[in-house]
Amino acid sequence: MTTTRIHPSAIVDPAAQLDDSVTIGAFSIIGPNVRIGAGTEVGPHCVIDGHTTIGRDNRFFPSGSIGAAPQDKKYAGEPTELRIGDRNTIRECCTINLGTIQDGGITTIGDDNWIMAYVHVAHDCHLGNRTTIANGTQLAGHVHIGDYVTLGGMTGVHQFVKIGAHAMTGVHTTLLQDLPPFVTCAGSPARPVGINSEGLKRRGFTPEQIAGLRATYKSLYRQGLTLEEAKEAMRARQVESPDMQASLQTLLDFLDTASRGIVR
Repeated sequence: MTTTRIHPSAIVDPAAQLDDSVTIGAFSIIGPNVRIGAGTEVGPHCVIDGHTTIGRDNRFFPSGSIGAAPQDKKYAGEPTELRIGDRNTIRECCTINLGTIQDGGITTIGDDNWIMAYVHVAHDCHLGNRTTIANGTQLAGHVHIGDYVTLGGMTGVHQFVKIGAHAMTGVHTTLLQDLPPFVTCAGSPARPVGINSEGLKRRGFTPEQIAGLRATYKSLYRQGLTLEEAKEAMRARQVESPDMQASLQTLLDFLDTASRGIVR
């Protein structure tokens, strides 16, 4: 016996694949190439379309547009994808687009993300896990966001920008360059203002590790070093402080692959 709860006013294409425990709200529309996993709830007036795969226990609030064609003039209807993981909360009026063949052909959202109202996630974006994306944030195409990132309300992120794990932006930030892991920035254009110490405390970083990241921040931003000199200082600190090795390697790996220059 099916336990799928589909409101009588909802339109679900017969080809869509929904787990029996999925809930679909009033006046929502589910397209033929959509797959939705167990326990996911789709609120009223949502449209989920495209080649979209959604995992378990997600919650979509009213009036979202999920899996629509990318806002890219080069898009010609190719069967690109959107994949959303498990336990994400996606609030009212969010728009999340398919990928394009000019990139990997896929937009991805990981697990346990909190995406607030009116957020736009453009084509070929990749969000990690346990991010918090506040109201009105706009992500242009090809943006990569690491785990545990927090973006303040109305943040605007330029296309192809990368944001490292545990980084944070203030309200109304305009982010035009890559933001390294652990760093907090604010302003338009963005300027670094310290490390995300409160977030790191909440995630179990020790006082010693946070102090080490503060010292690393000073090497990168406050001591007048070139980027290469700052990276050498980080490598030296890895040798001196074994408990910092993993965090510093995360930072070094990011700096080695930053493609737009870093907020500095």
